[in-house]
Amino acid sequence: MFTMDQLMLHLLGDYVLQSEYMAANKAKKTWVAFFHAFVYSAPFLLICQSYPALFVIFFTHAIIDRFRLARYVIMAKNIAGDPVHYRNYLTSSGFPENLPAWSAGWLVVIVDNIMHLFINGMAIYYL
Repeated sequence: MFTMDQLMLHLLGDYVLQSEYMAANKAKKTWVAFFHAFVYSAPFLLICQSYPALFVIFFTHAIIDRFRLARYVIMAKNIAGDPVHYRNYLTSSGFPENLPAWSAGWLVVIVDNIMHLFINGMAIYYL
């Protein structure tokens, strides 16, 4: 299901081809999120066998980035593991405020990448 090609195209689209403006504004402006998703998805034309798979890669990438969905996945996981202290996880990262900002930031990036890679792999393999 997961290939090195998929990983390389993800890294190319999400890091190399993403401008500073896109990175700074994709969670603030819908058109920026969709433009970034378009640029991100274009390299997948090299390996996608179907347009539905390409559309899923494009659309889910835009939605995940626009609404910072990785934060909510982290928040849900942390609340499920410690429901008594759920308010500790209602933060901008989904992690408690006492976690260093650099650590929380990188963990959000990791979860975001896992979400994209998982969805891309499922779309490419099943569609």
